[in-house]
Amino acid sequence: MTAEGLVTVRSNHDHKETMRRLEAEVKAKGLTVFAHVDHAAGAAEVGLPLRATDLLIFGNATGGTPLMQLDQTMGIDLPLKVLVWQDQAGATWLTYNNPDWLAKRHGLGKDAEPTVNALTGALRAIAKAVTGAQ
Repeated sequence: MTAEGLVTVRSNHDHKETMRRLEAEVKAKGLTVFAHVDHAAGAAEVGLPLRATDLLIFGNATGGTPLMQLDQTMGIDLPLKVLVWQDQAGATWLTYNNPDWLAKRHGLGKDAEPTVNALTGALRAIAKAVTGAQ
């Protein structure tokens, strides 16, 4: 079951390859990678088990600033984030925030639609390229 506001896509690749493809695709789209958080490595450092779970934080000012101009609280949800994680059965998944849900969360109106639609299309294309999903 997916939490409200999230888009989750199963990857046809293992975790490591999915993460490699994600970083490459984001950079190929001209976006800036701000951080790569390896949650499983952090858990291991304190002696706790966690299946492969990586977060990539990326974006650019052209895409995010128009939304923050409408409501600066959007800055809590930007830049964009994509989580690559492995389930109990060993399948790899890619999860990200639905831009439309984010706009609704922050009470953005019709003025946000062009930017939200562009972000939605970009994230969908990235997810498809990375996971090999149809």
